[in-house]
Amino acid sequence: MNPRFSRIALRIRAIFSRGVHGTRRIAATGLRRAASASGLMIATAAAGAAGYLLWVHPPLESVARGDVAIRTNQLTGGVDEFREGSLLLLPGLHELRTFSLRDQVYRPEGSSRADGPSPFQSVEGMSLGVDLTVRYALDPARVNALSKNLPDDIAGQIVQPAVQGVIYKTFTRYTVREIFSSKRAEIQQLIEAELKPKLAADGILLRSVQMGKVDLPADYRQGMDKLLAEELATEKMRYTLALKEKRVKETELDAMAEKVRRETNAQAAANEQVIAARAQEEAMKHVLPFKQKQIEQRQLEAEAEKQSRIRTAEGSAQARRIEAAGEADSRQKLADAEAYRLDRVGKINSEQMAREGVLVTRHPLLIQKTMADKLSDKITVIIAPPSTSGGFVGAGLLGGAPKSGRNVAQAPRDAGMQDNDNKEEAE
Repeated sequence: MNPRFSRIALRIRAIFSRGVHGTRRIAATGLRRAASASGLMIATAAAGAAGYLLWVHPPLESVARGDVAIRTNQLTGGVDEFREGSLLLLPGLHELRTFSLRDQVYRPEGSSRADGPSPFQSVEGMSLGVDLTVRYALDPARVNALSKNLPDDIAGQIVQPAVQGVIYKTFTRYTVREIFSSKRAEIQQLIEAELKPKLAADGILLRSVQMGKVDLPADYRQGMDKLLAEELATEKMRYTLALKEKRVKETELDAMAEKVRRETNAQAAANEQVIAARAQEEAMKHVLPFKQKQIEQRQLEAEAEKQSRIRTAEGSAQARRIEAAGEADSRQKLADAEAYRLDRVGKINSEQMAREGVLVTRHPLLIQKTMADKLSDKITVIIAPPSTSGGFVGAGLLGGAPKSGRNVAQAPRDAGMQDNDNKEEAE
């Protein structure tokens, strides 16, 4: 509680006590004499002071969410605990302390950089910075019991000394390399294990300890970078050699698998050939009799084919003889028919020529008409001078004139015979 409020409460209590005593004295002497003006003024002043104090300091206090309030009775020494809400607080009678139950964070100052004011030291004696975060909270179950002993600045008077006393001692057990890489989790667990009971003794719960960035000296960082590069190269070479060794083993296994596969294939092929040979041998037992029967059948078929061909040849020869005899008879008949036809045609031509000769003798101009009919499809108009001798008008076209009347009469007859021959050939 604020010391100023404590002094005011003491004054009010003194005023109340004086007012009570004065009132008692006035009551004792009031039967004997009238109240004096000074006593009335004192009572009035006490009542006014009490009203002013109640107005300035109301008797109700509120507790925020996540906080706990511890109210101590100055007369009896009793302690009451209050959480979120309102409580009655009488000035001069009650003393109130409020604590936060939320998680708090503490970070050591000046130790996050290697060149800071308070860096950590490794086992080699090198300075390094570590970004360390400690998260803690008050134990709600023990706040009531430890409220009288807890200081107002819990982080500065309890947490900071406990944390610094543990972390500096812990980091001096490890090398810079271990702090930087391989032992981070172990260091966190060790700090938590040592720090938790120390804070628990003061009613503080340790939530966690987190290590963040580790700041190394510049020279050491350069050397570590080179060393890491070499280690990475060595690690890469180791993995490369292991990979090549695995490839060699893989090649050997592939070769062995190929060998086994070939042996298996060869054995399977040999077994297949043996099985095929046995099957062929078994089949030949049935094939040979069948082949023998096929040979006998082919011999019988050949003999039957031979007999068939002989009979076919004999039939063909006999048919040819019959055809030749028939053809000879046919030709003889055709020759007789042709001789008969020629004889008959000759007789007809002779008779026709005799008739035409008689007709031409009687009518000489028929020769000119016949010639004109023959040439009508080739010559449209024929202009010829008439014969002075009274002969054929086309004698000049034919290349000459007949010398005697016998020749003139004979010409139409020859022409008629030629026409008959042409007709016969056409027929």
